[in-house]
Amino acid sequence: MLPEGQSEQIKKQLIEQISSTFPEDKKESAISQIEVMDDSQLEEFLKQNNLIKDGKVEETGAGGEQKCIFCSIVSGEISTYKIEENSKAIAVLDINPISKGHCLIIPKEHITSRDAVPKEVAELAEKVIKKIKSKLKPKDVQIHPANVFGHEVLNVLPIYGDENLNSPRNQAKPEELLELQGILTKIEEKPIEKAKPEKLNPKKLWLPKRLP
Repeated sequence: MLPEGQSEQIKKQLIEQISSTFPEDKKESAISQIEVMDDSQLEEFLKQNNLIKDGKVEETGAGGEQKCIFCSIVSGEISTYKIEENSKAIAVLDINPISKGHCLIIPKEHITSRDAVPKEVAELAEKVIKKIKSKLKPKDVQIHPANVFGHEVLNVLPIYGDENLNSPRNQAKPEELLELQGILTKIEEKPIEKAKPEKLNPKKLWLPKRLP
């Protein structure tokens, strides 16, 4: 069971996520569903979305506040499909992507303001964009900032047709994500060039004198 008094806080964070990421025509319906859930329905919803472990929501700090899902990803408490990392951020595949290769760039610190996001986050996004363009060949790749659970993140969204951040999401299968992770993390080996044989210059060629 969920800890007493925690349900309302969890609902509040879920509603914040819906408000930040859902298309306008679906927000009201999704928020209404969250609001009317009782504790058991909320717990089942959290289990289905991998936001809960062994019937308990991960907690942090002396106050027992719910840990942000992205902080749990950064700490390794929630398994992900990581494709790149630097000192300030990690890049993971979105498990409910809009398009093939849809990634999230997550600052390692719980940053709540867009103005406080370090430059290394954008640098990592650019590195991921280069990988996606090289390996997946989309016609474009867009960056969309978002604040989810009070945590600033960047959506890196490959565009193959007319996708945008309000396009429908699809739940990716683990094997699909694993294969895509392998494609995006594979290091391309440069072919070794064979040394060309040096042409002999007859004028520089020295032969011993013939003995009688």
